[in-house]
Amino acid sequence: MRPATLPHRSPPPRTRPRRDRGDLVVLGVEAALLAAAVAVGALLNHRGVGLHADAAPLYATWWPHVGWGTPAAVAVAVLVLGPGLRWAGTARWGPLLAAGWAASVAWTLALALVDGWSRGLARRLTVQAEYLHEVPRVGDVGATLAGFTDRILDFQPDSWSTHTAGHPPGALLVFVGLDRIGLGGGTAAALACVLVGATTTVSVPVTLRALGAQAQARAVLPFLVLLPGAVWVGASGDGVFAGVVAAGLALLAVRGPVTAMLGGLLLGYALYLSYGFVLLGPLALVVLALRPTRRRAALLAGATGVALVVAAFTLAGFSWWQGYDRVVVRYYQGWATDRPYAYWVWANLAALLLSAGPVLGPALRRATLAGRDRWRSTARRFPARVRDLGPTVLLPAAAALAVVAADLSGMSKAEVERIWLPFAGWLLVAVAHLPQSSRRWWLAGQALTALVVNHLLLTVS
Repeated sequence: MRPATLPHRSPPPRTRPRRDRGDLVVLGVEAALLAAAVAVGALLNHRGVGLHADAAPLYATWWPHVGWGTPAAVAVAVLVLGPGLRWAGTARWGPLLAAGWAASVAWTLALALVDGWSRGLARRLTVQAEYLHEVPRVGDVGATLAGFTDRILDFQPDSWSTHTAGHPPGALLVFVGLDRIGLGGGTAAALACVLVGATTTVSVPVTLRALGAQAQARAVLPFLVLLPGAVWVGASGDGVFAGVVAAGLALLAVRGPVTAMLGGLLLGYALYLSYGFVLLGPLALVVLALRPTRRRAALLAGATGVALVVAAFTLAGFSWWQGYDRVVVRYYQGWATDRPYAYWVWANLAALLLSAGPVLGPALRRATLAGRDRWRSTARRFPARVRDLGPTVLLPAAAALAVVAADLSGMSKAEVERIWLPFAGWLLVAVAHLPQSSRRWWLAGQALTALVVNHLLLTVS
């Protein structure tokens, strides 16, 4: 009698080591891109080309330094990398979100205070180019809105300063509102930017959980806390913009039509914070498409909220399209004329890497591979097949699409490390696809990036 033979078992596929090597290859490409952007930027600055960025690709000045925020920033990073990372996987949801927001505030403030209280916070929003410079010039809000576009173009006696002219009036009204309720001045404005900007750490996970990805939300949260872009959240108006955008998208995702309308109101107001936020459309559509229930009702409610905001600003006398047309002219009245598109169209991506962090490339690669595998594994009809890709694939893809469109437009030459902050958190949703065993190392790289940038450079908001 012949002995029974054991069934042949082929060894498991070696996909994980191959994918880990792929992550390292992408990291190497990122390093090469950053090195090229720094080297070419230094060469162009040496030749007198008008980059208007001393530490290109960042709008900053080389200034190695430490400050009394240094030990605090290191302490926050160590706590998040140690017990914080473990706790994110097991804590109750409400306390986790509260702790995430508090840790994000602490991280942002500590990084800002590396430059000192005055330079890092109190005086940062009071320079001539910033919104606070214009607050005393706003008397009647209605009259300001009605005449806003007339003051966008430069070289007029009453021209708006750079940041106010470059944005719709909603951005200025944020700081006018703070002043009217007794929170005027640079310190209050800077703290508002930090506190509101840190809510992105809450809004993005809330969105993921509402879309059926709670475990992934827990994985993403520590990366939002130690976002290198916190260097620019504290303090710039773009920190507020990021918080408003993230909250609007989160409200579109949760519960019923009432919250969707509130989300639409916030996203409608976002259109009057930055002209570039028309690019939020794909993100909003992804959120609505992935809602588990009542998609059409949420779409109608959200669109109604946006329409109400647009109607209010239009009736007050501000035309968004006329404002945009004049902003394009104003843009090329300034440094944009000198800044070479051929450099910034790719160097912008290096700046984004320093704001979103080096994990960005490997995470997007993992999300792309996951999306490919899910697409191949389903034979459902097209809309359902797209929804099967899930929020951790579609949200980063929509954010990446917005960034590419902004980059190619030529209206974002430099300073994107802060301008693209509202998209950075959604790009980092892709980190949910990183293997759990490597997340601590990637998170450490994120923290190190922020610390190195903030201690080598004096960043400008």
